[in-house]
Amino acid sequence: MALASPVRILIVEDEPAILELIGVNLEHAGFAPMRAASAEQAAQLLRETLPDVALLDWMLPRESGLAFARRLRADARTRELPIIFLTARSGESEKVAALEAGADDYLTKPFSSRELVARIRAVLRRRAPQLGEQAVESRGLRLDPATHDVSGNGRRLELSPTEFRLLHFLIVNPDQVHSRSRLLDKVWGDDAIVDERTVDVHVRRLRQALAPSGHDAMIETVRGSGYLLRARPGE
Repeated sequence: MALASPVRILIVEDEPAILELIGVNLEHAGFAPMRAASAEQAAQLLRETLPDVALLDWMLPRESGLAFARRLRADARTRELPIIFLTARSGESEKVAALEAGADDYLTKPFSSRELVARIRAVLRRRAPQLGEQAVESRGLRLDPATHDVSGNGRRLELSPTEFRLLHFLIVNPDQVHSRSRLLDKVWGDDAIVDERTVDVHVRRLRQALAPSGHDAMIETVRGSGYLLRARPGE
């Protein structure tokens, strides 16, 4: 895939040797790395330049990568910034915590530069899906791809980019069961390097985002099969 140049990659890593190694490898791959040794330094860089992807180490001085990811997702300017965690933490609970904090992907150390570049490119491809520009509505839940606005009965709802794509797919393909593998293919893309557990995490987060207007009940779990959005109640 031909990438726009330069693609800016923010690396937040407190180990100088690892920070430099990642930066050099990304430069060789044609990216423009921005280096930060802490969340504080990263925040300073972000005030000047908005990158295309952020790579966050989990263990950082003073503020963890997890807390920094939550801060990025809470800021309107960086809410849609793709985030990939680079960490030695390999447990399922850590991965779930990172995804719930807003991560788009999770890469366990040690990793190869080829895999890192592949993950970055996959995230970039998923960043701007061809959603179409026509707003869609179901049972008072309205989604506008042109503005990325979502509202429930006139109340604005806050969704991450991944949750937005997931809801868009479900709302334009209602009342049918979608397997986790199908959702991975249609929402994350067939080149995504994520597992089916990711779908469960984002469905849970989508329900939480829809809860203020009561539309979380539209997303149903079909045990052993997948998920559906119920556009026709009572069926």
